[in-house]
Amino acid sequence: MTAFEARPIAPRTPSIFGSLALLLVANCLSASICFAAPAPIVLTGADRRPSTSLNGEWASIVDPYFSGLFSFHHEEKKNGWFMNYKAKPGDPFPTEYDFSTAPKLKVPGDWNTQRESLMFYEGPVWYEKDFTYEPKPHTHVFLHVGAANYHSWFWVNGQKVCEHEGGYTAFNCEVTQAIHSGDNFVVAAVDNTRHEDNVPTLETDWWNYGGLTREVSLIELPDSFIDQYDLHLSRSEDGVIEGWVHVMGAQPGGKAEVEIPELHAKATADIGADGRAPLHFNVQGLERWTPESPKLYKVAIHAGNDVIDELMGFRTIQTRGTEILLNGKPIFLRGVAIHAEAPYRTGRAYSDKDAETLLGWAKELGCNYVRLAHYPHDETMLRAADRMGLLVWSENPVYWALEFDNPKVLAKAEQQLDEEINTSRNHAAIILWSMANETPNTPARTQFIETLAARARGLDPTRLITAALLVRAQGNTKIVDDPLGQALDVIGINEYIGWYEGHPDSADITQWQIAYQKPLIVSEFGAGAKAGLHGGENERWTEEYQANVYRHQLPMLNKIPQLRGMSPWVLMDFRSPNRPLAGVQDEFNRKGLISDQGQKKKAFYVLQKAYKDKTVGKPD
Repeated sequence: MTAFEARPIAPRTPSIFGSLALLLVANCLSASICFAAPAPIVLTGADRRPSTSLNGEWASIVDPYFSGLFSFHHEEKKNGWFMNYKAKPGDPFPTEYDFSTAPKLKVPGDWNTQRESLMFYEGPVWYEKDFTYEPKPHTHVFLHVGAANYHSWFWVNGQKVCEHEGGYTAFNCEVTQAIHSGDNFVVAAVDNTRHEDNVPTLETDWWNYGGLTREVSLIELPDSFIDQYDLHLSRSEDGVIEGWVHVMGAQPGGKAEVEIPELHAKATADIGADGRAPLHFNVQGLERWTPESPKLYKVAIHAGNDVIDELMGFRTIQTRGTEILLNGKPIFLRGVAIHAEAPYRTGRAYSDKDAETLLGWAKELGCNYVRLAHYPHDETMLRAADRMGLLVWSENPVYWALEFDNPKVLAKAEQQLDEEINTSRNHAAIILWSMANETPNTPARTQFIETLAARARGLDPTRLITAALLVRAQGNTKIVDDPLGQALDVIGINEYIGWYEGHPDSADITQWQIAYQKPLIVSEFGAGAKAGLHGGENERWTEEYQANVYRHQLPMLNKIPQLRGMSPWVLMDFRSPNRPLAGVQDEFNRKGLISDQGQKKKAFYVLQKAYKDKTVGKPD
């Protein structure tokens, strides 16, 4: 098997263990010390489980040389800061840290926007939190981490419980053996240092927010528990819900049950030797989820003593020629791209209020779809999209020029893809899994992403596969013929006519040549403007210039026969160290239709009118 052949997915359940094992081996081979740690697990619907929040203030110590974990010979310390040692009189050694007197950081939250001295900091930061707990018999306890960017280590009461790479996906570390009755403490080390073999790699166009950027909690599960499940509407059988429930530690002869009380529907299935219970049952009177009517049903999932109360919508998504079909009917995706940047305060978005503000603006714009770029967004955003009726493009952070010929990098990308899909697979809003953004056209790249696409289809055959491709030009003709398009269900393309090339009216003479008879989404176009800066329509950085770009772009894109959606770049301005122009950018990407402080620019209203009048795109 070559380095880039698709690895088989274990039939018992979609798993990250294979990729993690390869990743840990690679780390051991490349590092001076191998960090052995239990592999975290993925929990579908972790936010629906019984939990104790560990959010709030955590003690923090900035450690740029990582001296809390390594000796001066770069050997892992046995008495590192994870021990949370309290100095005692007469100690024969100095203790050079004390979490009890250390400054605080709020969790969830990035460290960059909480402390001015950390705005540009990249490196390790230690976190510590004290908590009390009373273990229960026959109960597993997991430390749930919504996201920690980028490489993280966790200890409970001095015992290492897990290690994780990837800054945008949730993971769960079993702490049952480490936790005890009464007073406990958890220590985390989070390192957002960029490396060539990371996913994403050294350079991106967004802020490298470090820290425990999403919620942290303790989740309690019974001896035998549901770890993952998938319920969806059948594409081929009308009125049929199908899927599976997987149970860890299932007893022979055990059963799993799914109930939808509002539909008076109940199904029971035997749990096989692989821990999986396949489900296939009829429902009467089901209302399909749509952007206009985002119907959600209460769904109870049972297995043994474990019960999960879900809130789910049911719909189908597929393609037919160059059409995208939602519930069997053609749909045009009127959208916008969104970064997980918090409105007003900036920093990493994480709260219900953040999600409702961002998606509320998208609804006001007239959207039925959002591209959540360039990495998986959190559960609060996806739950809000389910409630508010916004279709979602969810993206793996394979961004720009990764080391596509490096098997270690492939393992990291597979791990993050697995975590993304297995965490979020039951959101009706998600219709597109995106494999990558703006990657170079090389054979190694194509093989790398084809491998990811095959893996995504193995994990979830019910959704569409896409990627945001670059285009090439011959004179005034834009050509879309990237060979990666063969592996995609829906072609995504990014183009910036009027901003990075030509002038706004250059769009008027641009022709398009698309090599694929597949649906096409223009996943990015746009221009930068500072809110409140006004001038002529051909004066860069003004609101008038940005609006002018949109006025010329929309008629051009409307002429593409297979155009089935668009998500211009971007809903809101966001921080990026690539954008230093003083007085205009000030380390913000200014392509937002709305400023980071909520000011709507003129282009917002140009796009809003086109969406609400439905003068762009094919009729639904």
